[in-house]
Amino acid sequence: MNRLDQGAAKPAKAKAPFSWRREAQQWALLILAVLGIHSFIAKPFYIPSESMMPGLLVGDRLIVSKFPYGYSYLSPSVPILPKIPGRLFGRLPQRGDIIVVKSPSDGADWIKRVVGLPGDTVELRGGIVWLNGKPVPHERIADVEIPVSPNTDCLYLPSLRGTRADGTPVCRFPAFREELDGRSYVVLDLAATERDDRPPVKVPEGYLFLLGDNRDNSSDSRVPPEIGGLGLVPIENIVGRAEFTTFSLDGSATLNPLTWLGSLRGDRAFLSLRKN
Repeated sequence: MNRLDQGAAKPAKAKAPFSWRREAQQWALLILAVLGIHSFIAKPFYIPSESMMPGLLVGDRLIVSKFPYGYSYLSPSVPILPKIPGRLFGRLPQRGDIIVVKSPSDGADWIKRVVGLPGDTVELRGGIVWLNGKPVPHERIADVEIPVSPNTDCLYLPSLRGTRADGTPVCRFPAFREELDGRSYVVLDLAATERDDRPPVKVPEGYLFLLGDNRDNSSDSRVPPEIGGLGLVPIENIVGRAEFTTFSLDGSATLNPLTWLGSLRGDRAFLSLRKN
C-alpha cells in the first residue's frame, strides 16, 4: 500500500435501524440504575414541614445516604419485599444523628433527630430532655432570625414577627443550644406546651426515640402513631442518614422562569447535616 492509499476515506458504517425493543431495554436499564442508587446508595429528600427548624427549613433539598445503617425490607424504593425484622449489615445510628424514617402512621418519609437508642430511658421535663436520669445540656441563646417568605411566615404566632434594621421582615424564634454525646445543635421552644413534659420511657430493643428540633411543632416519638405521630420507631423503618443540603427554595417561585433564581436561598446550599 502506498502513502496515498493510507489517506483514502473508509466507507461509512451503516446506521442500525431504529428498534423499539432496544429503546425499551435502554430505558429499563436506566430505570433499574436509578432505583438501585435510590435503594442502596443515596436519594434526594425535600423538607415539607417546620419540624426540624432552625437547622432545616421548608424548601430545603438534601441528600440522604442509604448505607450507613444497613438495609431493611423497606430500603428498596419500590416496595417489593415482605416484612422482615432486623437490618442487613445494620448498625445503630448515633445519638444526635439526623435521620429519615418511614412513619409507622402513614408510611411517608419523615426526618427527625435520634435522641434515644435501645435501652435508653428518655424523659422530658419543662422542655428539657433527660437521658438515662441526667438532663441533656440545654442553654438559652439569642433568638434565631429567619427571613419571612412563603415557606416561613410565622403566621401561626404573629408575635414572632419582627423587622431587621435594613427593613427585612423576619421571624424571631426562641432558641436553645442542646448538646448530646458531644454534638451541639440548636432547637426551638416557642412556648410552654403539653409536649414539654413526658414521663420516662425506656426504649425497647430494636426501636429508637426521635425528636424534631422544633419541639413545639413536631409529631415525633412523643406522639403515638394512632394519632398521627411517630411513637417509638422500629429500626426497620430507618431510610437513611441526612448528609448535606443541595439547594433551597423560599416558596416564592411561580411558573414564570424569571422568578426561579430569586427564590433560591444561596446561603443554604451544601450545608453539612453531620455537624448539627
